[in-house]
Amino acid sequence: MKSLFPILVILIAVGSISTNSIAGDIPENFQKENLVAWCIVPFDSMKRNPAQRASMLEDLGLHRVAYDWRNEHIAEFEEEILQYKKHGLEYFAFWNEHEEAFKLFKKHGIRPQIWKTNPSPKSGTQKEKVLKAADMLSPLAERTAKLGSSFGLYNHGGWGGEAGNLVAVCKELHRRGHTHVGIVYNFHHAHDSMDHFSKVFRQVKPYLLCLNLNGMVELSGTDEENKQNKILPIGTGQYESVMIKTVIESGYDGPIGILGHITTQDVAKSLQDNLNGLAGVLAEIHD
Repeated sequence: MKSLFPILVILIAVGSISTNSIAGDIPENFQKENLVAWCIVPFDSMKRNPAQRASMLEDLGLHRVAYDWRNEHIAEFEEEILQYKKHGLEYFAFWNEHEEAFKLFKKHGIRPQIWKTNPSPKSGTQKEKVLKAADMLSPLAERTAKLGSSFGLYNHGGWGGEAGNLVAVCKELHRRGHTHVGIVYNFHHAHDSMDHFSKVFRQVKPYLLCLNLNGMVELSGTDEENKQNKILPIGTGQYESVMIKTVIESGYDGPIGILGHITTQDVAKSLQDNLNGLAGVLAEIHD
């Protein structure tokens, strides 16, 4: 038994080095503690309250939250902030705009990113559409500047969701002095861009405030099939692995979000499925 001891020490040491090496290869923004949980409030079959939600995120090892809401959640706005502080969570972003929320951000000294869908003007030349979209967003750009918050233009389909148009509107707002404006880009609203994602990502990368991941397949079935396949856990699709590899190879080191966007499911399961799937994709890319 004595003669085996040096061998066991060597094996343990090698195993430790191997594990640390693999962990070290995961980019910092893809590590679990830095991921942003997104679409977790209305999309939760358990209908958690702020305290339960904060506890659930802490149990999963997630520390950053982008907060989406519906009218029934307005009364909970302040409690959500308080519970995140209690559990050591970062209130990373807020969806859309609401006067009560903006008052509370000032009261509690937080400056989350503000996310809003980039508009899709229905008429006019390309230049006119860019100017119209910028006009529509300028009041909120001014308001978020006063709040000290970054303002993210969110791709949600249509003209406003196309990468080139997001960038054009962002540039126009920068020209008007709103240099705190950027882009929030979502895989689950980018199915039309899967086959040329590397080009799309090069366009949006300089302006990115957050990149939200999703499992990605072709949406070429019936309306019902497409609806079911639009939101999938990371690692269950055909294209997200290549897309994520593109992101890593680009050197993007900004925030990464994962979704809890399944109304009929416990959001804790949705998030865990994405954590497991992302770990698998990262291991595959590493190999």
